[in-house]
Amino acid sequence: MTTNAWPDRIAAGESQTLEFKATFEKSSIAALVAFANAKGGSVLVGVTDTGHVQGVTLGKETLNEWLGQIKSATSPSLIPDIQPHPIDGKTIVEIAIAEFPVKPINTRGRYYKRIASSNHALNTSEIADLYMQSLQLSWDAYEARGYGLEQLSVEKIRHFIRLVNQHGRFALDEADPHAALQKLNYLKNGHPTWAAVLLFAQEPIRHNVHIGRFKTPDMIIDDRQFTDTLFEVVEQSMKFIVSHISVAFEFDGSIQRKERFAYPLPALREALLNAVVHRSYTDPSDIQIKIFDDQITIFSPGTFFDGLTVAEVQADSYRSSLRNKLVGEGFYLINAIEKYGSGFIRIRKALLDYPEVQFHVEEKFGGVLVTFRQMRRGAQPESRPESQPESQPESLSDRILQVLAAGPLSKKEISAALGQQEISGQLNKIIRQLLSNCRIAYTLPDKPNSRQQKYKVTKAQS
Repeated sequence: MTTNAWPDRIAAGESQTLEFKATFEKSSIAALVAFANAKGGSVLVGVTDTGHVQGVTLGKETLNEWLGQIKSATSPSLIPDIQPHPIDGKTIVEIAIAEFPVKPINTRGRYYKRIASSNHALNTSEIADLYMQSLQLSWDAYEARGYGLEQLSVEKIRHFIRLVNQHGRFALDEADPHAALQKLNYLKNGHPTWAAVLLFAQEPIRHNVHIGRFKTPDMIIDDRQFTDTLFEVVEQSMKFIVSHISVAFEFDGSIQRKERFAYPLPALREALLNAVVHRSYTDPSDIQIKIFDDQITIFSPGTFFDGLTVAEVQADSYRSSLRNKLVGEGFYLINAIEKYGSGFIRIRKALLDYPEVQFHVEEKFGGVLVTFRQMRRGAQPESRPESQPESQPESLSDRILQVLAAGPLSKKEISAALGQQEISGQLNKIIRQLLSNCRIAYTLPDKPNSRQQKYKVTKAQS
């Protein structure tokens, strides 16, 4: 880089590949380690955190001394490129390091990785991930020590083979289950891999999915812990989730009514699959799912893999990166996941028909937390018998007026906001009374039976 280019780069601030240091110190070496464990980068010595160029004073052997300190404090030893640059009569020093081919690098037993514009200290699980990633290995492809073929369920394997053949993404021989696993690399040296144990073990290892239905953060209505092989635990978890979210029924003129759950089930299932397939299985924590009146959260142990960021996940063009390649392959072969790297795209697509549901993704507590939140005022997604809110007609009238205060709603939207499972006769009766008393009015008064009809609070009532 030419000297003239440095002022503009400094003005742009710290980034994924650039860090400022007023003086050379231990944190400068930590930054170089973080860059080497990511995509490479440069430390500019003589520039403050705010981007002010204060310069440094260099002696005859200063740069050689810095290089020696970097080499002795890192393992494997880093040998960066060190170059001084004059700026406005002052001297700054660029210490540049490329991405290291075999990771992770550490400094005095501490491991760092550059994420956005900061140096992230790695935990044990992240260190293991980085090591296997650099060798293009997958944890679940390793032989599961202590497990033999006799500890795998032949029936689960055969069921998997039937599903694979049914969807046509691979052809497997059901008559020889172990040969089928060998063909898919689920066996290594004649022993099960960790993927095989996670998917087909007779006695599943204890990686739980812990689900609770909460009224408040400290009031649990229902609580379950599922410990099973991964295909089964997804189905068990989905059944629990569906049993605790409300459903309304839509009538479009046809004979059959249509169900509309408070949340799009394909989006919830995709988020659950992402948690199960992409979680860190070297982390003993559980997948945690919390169902509240107005939101559902799913926490998966392990941050995004291979440097993937939340910002990248929120873009439709984000790249695919699998922590558990064989586990992901198994779900792909049975058509549970459409293709690698499309999970969050499919969630956003499913949410297009649910403008009242907000979706949020964040890295938190050493893992990934996704939240589906009901934004519609007055909505109560909790499932309960429709007779419960209708036991007092006058109370129901007040509640209808309350939900309409936020804006016009159709009858099915009013029903869903009240937590009812369908549009009931009692609800129809109260709406007719409110119309008769001029407390509410049609939005399409000339077309009372229109499918587009909604109800609004009258001016006198508001």
